[in-house]
Amino acid sequence: MTLGDLAARLGCQLHNGDPAREIAGVAGLEQAGPDQITFLANKKYAPKVRQSRAAAILASKPIEGVEMATLVSAQPYVDFARALGFFYQPPRPAPGIHPSAVVAATARIGEGASVGPLAVIGEKVTIGARAVIHPHVVIYDGVTIGDDFLAHSGAVVREFCQIGHRVILQNNVVVGGDGYGFAKRADGSHYKIVQSGTAVIEDDVEIQSLTNIDRASLGETRIRRGAKVDSLVQIGHACEVGEDNIICSQTGLAGTSILKRNVLLAGQVGISGHLTIHDNAIVYAQSGIGGDVEAGAVMSGSPAFDAATWRRSVAAFPKLGELVRAVRRLERQLQTETPPGGEQPP
Repeated sequence: MTLGDLAARLGCQLHNGDPAREIAGVAGLEQAGPDQITFLANKKYAPKVRQSRAAAILASKPIEGVEMATLVSAQPYVDFARALGFFYQPPRPAPGIHPSAVVAATARIGEGASVGPLAVIGEKVTIGARAVIHPHVVIYDGVTIGDDFLAHSGAVVREFCQIGHRVILQNNVVVGGDGYGFAKRADGSHYKIVQSGTAVIEDDVEIQSLTNIDRASLGETRIRRGAKVDSLVQIGHACEVGEDNIICSQTGLAGTSILKRNVLLAGQVGISGHLTIHDNAIVYAQSGIGGDVEAGAVMSGSPAFDAATWRRSVAAFPKLGELVRAVRRLERQLQTETPPGGEQPP
């Protein structure tokens, strides 16, 4: 692909470059070679551009003092991601059902779908067009799945769950496993609560490896359109994850947590459940959320509170020992200076 072709496909303006120059791939600033393009999305990395060997760079504007060809983009990082897709396409198995797959007679598989070796598809399952189901995927009875579904090896979709269009399940994802529900008897033993609800995954959701989306005991657990859920995440029963949420690795949502639109949870966040995190809230890594979070809030700490206050508190924390010693010295000084009877000197 030439640099001019790439600029046209991305809708970028080419500045200071030869449109006929051949481009073979995409790489980072420090790794890119003379036949690759790179990108600059964060200004703090601008000094590294001068050392880059890349043929061209995706940036929001031409970079002063740099002769490298520039693809001027309103969203350099997004266009970098798009360019990656031009140069790398993962292998796609041919349509058809492998002879070793087990597909129930009542299952309906859409046109152009591929079902890999040792996959299992249960009774009354409906799967849309162009699905790719890799080896060892298991889809239980009564599941409904839309078009362009992609499930990697080891993924499991439990009974009666519903999945929309263009959903991606990475390796060993479990959708619709039993919620963690038990009733405690008088003798202290636990009676399992039947998890009679379901899990619903809306369109354009991606769920990364080893993540569990539990079904509800009653009603549903729902992951709304466009949400992206990282690896090793636990979504408890009857939770609602809002549109375009980002939930990073090792985060856990206790049952009935509600996340509204465009919420970002960084890694290892804990949500105590029975609460609502409102639109556009951000929760920093290793935070513990025990109550509702208002729209647009930025939270940190455990228990979590306003992130700006938390940063000031963390900066002061290493000095607490010194402050305590200073207070004790002042207390001793006051005790020494105060005369018998407790009267202050004139």
